[in-house]
Amino acid sequence: MAQDIRDKISSGEYHPGAKLPSLREMSAHYGVSAEPVRSALLILQAEGLVEGHQGKGVYVSGDDQAADQVGP
Repeated sequence: MAQDIRDKISSGEYHPGAKLPSLREMSAHYGVSAEPVRSALLILQAEGLVEGHQGKGVYVSGDDQAADQVGP
């Protein structure tokens, strides 16, 4: 799941500053409970690819250097 989101960031589907789908939407999309989605987002946040804003959602980091680190 984290890799799929990385791929979407790398391809530009999720561009810098874009809001990611909600936890509920991602859970439904991947067919899992909220916990694995949270775990994947925490991994991506630790990598600097996304930023969580409490009460507002999770956004793709505007840091171009972090986005450049996404690769095959």
